Amino acid sequence: MKHLFGKSGGYRKLDSFTIASIVQLATWRFCTTFLNRRNDPTGRQFDQMTQAARSGRVNIAEGSERAGTSTETEMTLTDVARASLAELKNDFEFWLLSRRKLPWKVPSPEACEVLDLRLDLNPLGEGDGLHEASAYLLAQYDKFARWMESDDPDLVANALLLLIGRTLNMLARQKEAQGEAFRQAGGFRERLSAARLETRDEQQAEPGAPECPDCGKPMRKRLAKAGRNAGKPFWGCNAFPECKGTREVEA
Repeated sequence: MKHLFGKSGGYRKLDSFTIASIVQLATWRFCTTFLNRRNDPTGRQFDQMTQAARSGRVNIAEGSERAGTSTETEMTLTDVARASLAELKNDFEFWLLSRRKLPWKVPSPEACEVLDLRLDLNPLGEGDGLHEASAYLLAQYDKFARWMESDDPDLVANALLLLIGRTLNMLARQKEAQGEAFRQAGGFRERLSAARLETRDEQQAEPGAPECPDCGKPMRKRLAKAGRNAGKPFWGCNAFPECKGTREVEA
């Protein structure tokens, strides 16, 4: 029997989700610490930046959960996560430009300090829950705390630009992998059709029918319509005309 549902979930094991979570935590701190009535009088910038950071993180999770029934939706949500983080990246770029500051050049000593940091190997297993996942996430956040918790908003903005860029690259590779998986294995609708055809063939199979020598599916007894064997019974594959396997009916 074909498996109807593909693999889904497991997003907490993704490095892209971990870094997107660090970005959301740091963006929330940035906005609550450095935005005020003078530079954000209506609170609109606060809302847009925190919502973009949230969208980047949660769409990775939602896409992963939807993977079992829709690879197309998984790819779409991965793309939404990228678009949201790209919007956030532009907000931090504008913050620096509005203060007549340049983003760090890559490579540069400042940028390389952030970019050279690597996440710990994710230890989460099948039985681990939210507690273990949160402990791992906070431990990874602490690796970047000297930038994320700084009192210099320009330092925080520069470090976040690098982390967001890193996440965007990861999500681009994820989307490519999702597309290749769809190309190789198809999607939910194709699995559903294949499973229904398989069940139909099993339901139509006659008791004691042999398996097709070509594809292994059940066979049905048919009558030859022409030639010297016209009217003579034989076993024909249930998958005909896709499969033309036959067997003789034993006397």
